[in-house]
Amino acid sequence: MDDLLITVLIVGFVAQLIDGSLSMGYGVASSSMLLGLGLPPATASACVHLAEVFTTGVSGTFHLKIGNVDRSLFWKLALPGVIGAVLGAYVLTALPASTAKPFVAVYLLIAGVVIIRKALTQAIEKKKITDKIVPLGLVGGFLDASGGGGWGPIVASNLVARGRKPRKAIGSAILAEFFVALAASLTFLATVGFREWKILACLVVGGVLAAPLGAYMCRRIPARVVMIIIGLLVIVFGLRAISLAFSL
Repeated sequence: MDDLLITVLIVGFVAQLIDGSLSMGYGVASSSMLLGLGLPPATASACVHLAEVFTTGVSGTFHLKIGNVDRSLFWKLALPGVIGAVLGAYVLTALPASTAKPFVAVYLLIAGVVIIRKALTQAIEKKKITDKIVPLGLVGGFLDASGGGGWGPIVASNLVARGRKPRKAIGSAILAEFFVALAASLTFLATVGFREWKILACLVVGGVLAAPLGAYMCRRIPARVVMIIIGLLVIVFGLRAISLAFSL
């Protein structure tokens, strides 16, 4: 059990270091790992989102402090993101664990592939900025809560692809994710409750320790390389979760 908790703490640190600098990786990596350890999808997602309340709160505050947040973009993401998160969390808790596990595992596997694809095919030339932010936040919040993660790969990467400045897109998405995680967490607590407090504590400690560093790395980290690495890790975790899901 001690080795397990140490592993969870390390995963929380590394995942938040990547998430704080790229706005992606924490949810999908942590959820994949927890599913691989045998936790039910709703419990795994609840654990990750409860941890993200702390990690994204700290990370978002640092991004706001150093000027990485576009306030208008933040509100356009946060409000629909909260609505989507509540709906996604409710859908996940309404499904039996045996039914939800294969779906969530496949979703996380696809998220890993999407991360790698975006890293390899990211256009150098910026596209024209579009204003379809509200639907993006709604879909991102729903899939993030129902799949246990994915706000960053869905929201932040799309904002960058649409022509937003990377640091503003990432900082705004991370600050909005705090409210998405809070909404999802409250929904999970109200519907299924929560017992995995030791695992949660390790995710929080690891994530909070890494959050300030991740925010400052936002301007310097080689995003493409890190996206490929986290994508590969998510695929590995996703394949293991699929194997366990279909062996039930």
